[in-house]
Amino acid sequence: MNVKNQKYIIREGWISIFTNLLLFGLKYWAGLVSGSIALIADAWHTLTDSVSSIIVLIGGKISGKPADEDHPFGHGRAEHIAAIIIGVLLAIVAFDFVLGAINKFKSGEAGNFGTIAIVVTIISIVAKEAMAQYAFWAYRKTGSSILKADAWHHRTDSLSSIIILIGIFTGKYFWWIDSLLAFIVAIMIGLASYEILSKEIKKLLGEQISPELIKEIIAEVDKLTEIEVHIHHFHLHQYGNHSELSCHIKLPANMPLQEAHDICSNIENMIKEKFNLVTTIHPEPI
Repeated sequence: MNVKNQKYIIREGWISIFTNLLLFGLKYWAGLVSGSIALIADAWHTLTDSVSSIIVLIGGKISGKPADEDHPFGHGRAEHIAAIIIGVLLAIVAFDFVLGAINKFKSGEAGNFGTIAIVVTIISIVAKEAMAQYAFWAYRKTGSSILKADAWHHRTDSLSSIIILIGIFTGKYFWWIDSLLAFIVAIMIGLASYEILSKEIKKLLGEQISPELIKEIIAEVDKLTEIEVHIHHFHLHQYGNHSELSCHIKLPANMPLQEAHDICSNIENMIKEKFNLVTTIHPEPI
């Protein structure tokens, strides 16, 4: 990861930590005053955002380290590990609030919402969506999976606050609305966890290169080389923002080594320039 991208991650992480701690205090206080488990659940969701932002900072720091003897492909996969930790935290929070919602429904308690809860919830919606937009913007600038995971963490918090706001205005008509809202918030958090974990685990395990990318590479190779090289056997290895491609080509068995080397180098340079992939080519005799 380059220095510029690392700066985006660090800046987003510190902004998230500071803002989330303030919002946690406000939400938790409002939840205690109103007796709303949904609002308290939303407060703890916000606190997990602070924890995830700390993970963002740590993951960004590690992934920014250059390649060394023990890690010849760099430390980019630290991003995926950090994003998985965020996803697991979200799953734990979701499960805990499902249990809380069930217990409150069984007890028959109703939340006592008031002006304080309304004001705090609106502040939370605006602040969290602004943080989500900033994190998504930083993700588009850097391509960092950590920033995308953190952006979704902010977005789910904003959406859960919107649901709670709706519940505040309908709570006086239905005693069970607070329990239902806490359950809905938990489901939303769980879905965000699944989205993050499924994507990041696939990246760590390794994904098949997309057929569209293969077609584009083959088309560019055919334009570059004077002879048919039959490029095939593609494997893509991702290390954060750094990707390594390996593939095979077929060349005449009697071709001089220098000429075969030049063809491989030309193809590797072209793929690096057009697709930003560091490529290793294995030549085979026709």
